Amino acid sequence: MTAATLTQNETRQVPKRRHKPFTWSQPLVYLIALVVVSVTIAPVLYVILGGFRSNRAITEAPAALPDPWIWSNYRNVITSERFWGQVLTSSVTAIGTTFVVVALGVSVAFVIARYDFKGRQAMYSLFAAGLLFPLTIAVLPLWIMLQQLGLLGSVWGLIIPQAAFALPTTVIILTPFLRAVPVELEEAAAIDGASKVGFFWRILLPLSGPGLVTVGVLAFVGSWNAYLLPLFVLAAGGVPVEQFTLPLGVQQFSTQYSSDTAGVLAFTSLAMIPALIFFLALERRIVSGLQGAVKG
Repeated sequence: MTAATLTQNETRQVPKRRHKPFTWSQPLVYLIALVVVSVTIAPVLYVILGGFRSNRAITEAPAALPDPWIWSNYRNVITSERFWGQVLTSSVTAIGTTFVVVALGVSVAFVIARYDFKGRQAMYSLFAAGLLFPLTIAVLPLWIMLQQLGLLGSVWGLIIPQAAFALPTTVIILTPFLRAVPVELEEAAAIDGASKVGFFWRILLPLSGPGLVTVGVLAFVGSWNAYLLPLFVLAAGGVPVEQFTLPLGVQQFSTQYSSDTAGVLAFTSLAMIPALIFFLALERRIVSGLQGAVKG
């Protein structure tokens, strides 16, 4: 009997995949998922729709839909110089933090993953322990340090600390990606004349693309939504309101226009939209990146 005949016989004997039978637990899972999604999305929809209502309508019927739709709340925010100044500050801070985090994180992860040296595991454990060190307990000494360095009121006073606190997560995620690249691939690159740096730039980084996107998105969104550090660095540093970040600007706007509930909701909606769009656009990359880190 020829190999082709054996292959055909084996193919015929492969049982067909059967669909899983229906169980009563499936509707329960869907119901729980629907409840979780509703609880998550409902506050966001309330804020967005509230920006299209008047203050009187919100007071009389807080849960009602806009009737009529009032566009002036969003138009007033969009035409405000304060809003766009805060968008610029948030964008510069988030992009700068993302660049520093990815550049330093992939460099450190490359050393830990591809080099065998004494203390490598201790270094990796040190970054893992950094995940347990919250920013809140370091605000006071960090503020004193930034004051001595003259970074209060500066964008770099935000980028450097935010990158430092995001670095442990970046190293933890990227190290399995870089470690999973086969050693034979590195040896083949060395035979072709590629140096360690060449292997890093031409082969390792492209193969670690999902991980880089994951840590980049996490760093960007974390910086965009940061409130405590900008409060100490910018507000306490005497920076004008136009140079605040958006989360800090939302708080200041809410305090100044506390009677204008609809305006505050419109400002809050526009402040969270950029980070929300950025996160949703790269959601699949984040999931694949985290899955790759777990497999590695």
